[in-house]
Amino acid sequence: MYIGLVEQPARLKLDSRAMVQELKLSNRRGTLVLSVLAVLSATIAFIQFRMNGDVRWIIGGITILASWPYAYFVMMPVNIWLFAVPLGKPVSPIRKLMRDRGLLEWGNALIGFAACCAFAWPLEMPP
Repeated sequence: MYIGLVEQPARLKLDSRAMVQELKLSNRRGTLVLSVLAVLSATIAFIQFRMNGDVRWIIGGITILASWPYAYFVMMPVNIWLFAVPLGKPVSPIRKLMRDRGLLEWGNALIGFAACCAFAWPLEMPP
């Protein structure tokens, strides 16, 4: 949600060259942070499943790990296009691609929300 509400609107106010440079830096760092958090969450969910046998923990763990294929198969093609477009041309598709990428970020937010709901389910309604 942070990216959609804070980072993306600020990024869209930049010129094309600065927009792509900022994306390269933030995307690399963001990917690392989100990947580590997804693996950590899934690992804790698996441990909880092993401790009490509640399959809802596995559902949450798989849901949070769904952010990886989403990022690879849905968002990565847009990133490739953004990084491949030559900068400085009079007519450039970069701004449109960046807006599309911002909309795709909400998919990651929805996956995170679904995982939070899946993790809250066994916490609020124990077996």
